[in-house]
Amino acid sequence: MTRPIRRSSGPRRSVAGFSLIEVLIAILVLALGLLGYALLQTMNLRYTQSANYRTVATNLAHDLLDQMRANRLSVELYGSTSSFTAGSVTVPAGGCTRPTTTGPASRVTAAQSIARWKCSVADALGPGAAANVSYADGVANVAITWAERVESGSPTTFAVSTRL
Repeated sequence: MTRPIRRSSGPRRSVAGFSLIEVLIAILVLALGLLGYALLQTMNLRYTQSANYRTVATNLAHDLLDQMRANRLSVELYGSTSSFTAGSVTVPAGGCTRPTTTGPASRVTAAQSIARWKCSVADALGPGAAANVSYADGVANVAITWAERVESGSPTTFAVSTRL
């Protein structure tokens, strides 16, 4: 016995999967999400580099202040000769080295310490860096300026002041 086939009077709709429009919209949403993630990573790198420069500038400023505290007899020399622009300092190919002395009576001079500090600032913060150091009435001020990005045009400054 055969069954009769029923035919509906309305149009037949079959559901067989996704349409091409749905697939294209899903790809567009995915692409926008991936572009947002790439932008987030780029901004993360920029801010990480900025934080690194600030940390280096902070350490260099405190290094100079510690040198001034350790050599109080020549503290005026630090205030009068430590200001500079990094373009005026030549960084050696092997990097900056700490001055060393030999013999029981020899010691590192303030001029050697200042030269090493200038070299360290120029090496770490680039040729656009500058420092302004002053000492008056027992108060030492150190301000280090550098350009984080060439295209921004606005330099960043870290300044610290302390009584010696």
